[in-house]
Amino acid sequence: MKIVFLTAGTGSYHCGACMRDNALARELHRAGHDVTLAPMYLPLILDEETLGNAKDVPVFFGGINVFLQQKLALFRHTPAWLDRLFNSTGLLKWAARHSHMTSARDQGEMTLEMLDVGASRLRKELDKLMEWLAVIQKPDVVCLSNALLAGFIPELKRRLGAPVVTFFQGEDTFLDGLPEPFRAQCWDAMRARVRDSDQLLAPTRYYADFMTGRLNLAPAAIEVLYNGIQLVGYAPAEPALSRVEGPPAVPTIGYLARLSREKGLGLCVDAFLCLTRELGDTKTHLHLGGAATAGDEPFIAQQKQRLAAAGLAGRVTWSPNLSRDGKVAFLRGLTLFSVPVQYPEAFGLYLLEAMACGVPVVQPDAAAFPELVAATGGGICVPPRDPLALANAWKSLLADPARRTALGQAGRLSIEKRFNAPTMAAEFLRVTARLAPAAA
Repeated sequence: MKIVFLTAGTGSYHCGACMRDNALARELHRAGHDVTLAPMYLPLILDEETLGNAKDVPVFFGGINVFLQQKLALFRHTPAWLDRLFNSTGLLKWAARHSHMTSARDQGEMTLEMLDVGASRLRKELDKLMEWLAVIQKPDVVCLSNALLAGFIPELKRRLGAPVVTFFQGEDTFLDGLPEPFRAQCWDAMRARVRDSDQLLAPTRYYADFMTGRLNLAPAAIEVLYNGIQLVGYAPAEPALSRVEGPPAVPTIGYLARLSREKGLGLCVDAFLCLTRELGDTKTHLHLGGAATAGDEPFIAQQKQRLAAAGLAGRVTWSPNLSRDGKVAFLRGLTLFSVPVQYPEAFGLYLLEAMACGVPVVQPDAAAFPELVAATGGGICVPPRDPLALANAWKSLLADPARRTALGQAGRLSIEKRFNAPTMAAEFLRVTARLAPAAA
């Protein structure tokens, strides 16, 4: 099949949906399919090898062009060379680093326009994308990496006649964060648009059911396609007991996600303070890694001050914006892994990465985490938003090497068998075969 993914880039930090799309696209390409990743808004920022032809694909609906065309009529008629200038990688990355300065109202207006893009002020950008798809790509299937792109569905079906697959991936958190009246209007627009998609996919049963309710869809409207990762490079570290010389490894608890309040960075620090004060731990270290944007820096600085005030700065390591090799080394150096997310997480690709390195996970008993922990056997769940409960779980596992080993082995085995890119690709093809049977 000829498959095109429209994938919203971040321009400045690693994005789970982008990495999922890239892993799926690369695996489909290995299977002999013609696959293209088309970045939307901003360039794709990945910590792994990108699909081979990605460097030849332009950014569509570049963030600077979209912002200017929405605000000023003049920029809806600018020449192609100026649009290309605004779409240059350097300028878009600069814009991404300053995206935290965009007002909530601007985000609401833009989101609403994109959910009804056929009637928006962005016709010039829409025509460029549709011409590229119709003339150059001629896809058998078009995939939208998240449902915030659902505004393209009517135009894709009208102009291309190709079936559309729409992935869900945490849209509710973004939409619920918009100010009114945009929040309600955007939810209404998404409800109307996703019904025209030929296939709806969610990364967990939890999120499929959650979005089915929020969008008033039929019970079986959304099918589950678990995310998977490429296993190349991921491997458990050698057990400390096998070391011939040197001191035992320092027990280390790790966090690897965006370094933000929403992802649970503050709760992770709270739990570490509980572990060291109320529970008396004197040797465990905390390693905090992940994407850090300019908008996250004030919160990160606040957490560093709290740890320093408690005399714990020397037991905490910060590793923002890791490379892939750095990420694997980070994970292999952990004893336990936790990302105590504060919102309804749709999946959590970081769990697969930790389990692939044989590291047990300790997650909130909420959202998608109970489903993933049950499906993998790679960890335990604790009451959400409870730092002391999280710290107690850490202490219990730190004192039980046999249980940690069993959980780590179970998690690694589940990634090898089920939560990997080849399995994800096989399931994707099973779903899309009925959408484009002649091509398949």
